[in-house]
Amino acid sequence: MEQAAIEVTGLAKHYGEVTALAGVSLRVGRGTVLAVLGHNGAGKTTLIDILSTRVKPTGGSAKVCGFDVVRAGHHVRRRIGVTGQFAAVDDALSGRGNLELVARLLGASRRQARARAAELLAMFGLDDAADRPARTYSGGMRRRLDLAAGLVGSPDVLFLDEPTTGLDPLSRAGLWDGVERLAARGTTVVLTTQYLEEADRLADHVIVLGLGHVTVSGRPSELKARLGERTATLTFGTDLAARRALAALHRLGMGCTTSASGLVIGVALSGPADITVLVRALDAAGAPMKDLTVAEPTLDDVYLSLHRNPAAAP
Repeated sequence: MEQAAIEVTGLAKHYGEVTALAGVSLRVGRGTVLAVLGHNGAGKTTLIDILSTRVKPTGGSAKVCGFDVVRAGHHVRRRIGVTGQFAAVDDALSGRGNLELVARLLGASRRQARARAAELLAMFGLDDAADRPARTYSGGMRRRLDLAAGLVGSPDVLFLDEPTTGLDPLSRAGLWDGVERLAARGTTVVLTTQYLEEADRLADHVIVLGLGHVTVSGRPSELKARLGERTATLTFGTDLAARRALAALHRLGMGCTTSASGLVIGVALSGPADITVLVRALDAAGAPMKDLTVAEPTLDDVYLSLHRNPAAAP
């Protein structure tokens, strides 16, 4: 088996009587994106802090790029980049100045620092603002600059702790584009987030943390298939057609919801075959539809399913 970028076994962390992590195990392949989901206090940031060597675990083990985070932390730090929940940039310096400073601190020559800063400014669309003080940047620009700073050392693994918190939709989409470009270049990304759409778009694999445990794990498509619910929305032009449809659906044993007007019916589907059964039943009942739409499950559905019924986790 190819060596993983990250290997975690039975990882635990206690703060006095508070348990932040309680036996977390996971494996992250090289060049993939892992999304870590969970409510506030679930242990997401603690996991990132341990993997980036900022905090020592109470128990278990973790390796990043083959190096133990406790015994070989200096080797780990040479191979990772970290971006926290808030942009850590020097407001007095320009965007270029921030990146050149980081490069110099990492041992680059002046020429190397200038070249790396120029490359990253172009990558994140900050060329036009490169020489402006960072204090004049918008929130989205500051987050992109922060992400660029985390990449100055060309890390093998990049940890992003809720990087789009507080950003407007346009800025968030821009940062997503940046993460996708990094993954395409082979960087392994570990992303904590509370935005389900973010995980759905970016992640190759998802884990959900709850009370310090991994409650569910899998590819987004797998989780949606196992725990999400495909639904059909039926719209009718008359009360008579809607009443006939509702009676036919009840005879089929399908779970239904109706709108206040009674003209729109939602139906839970167990699989694609249900659509054929549904259409035939409504045709036989003399209940013509004005419209039929089918919605695939989302990670929001998965998350809400786990919240309502933790026992549903595979």
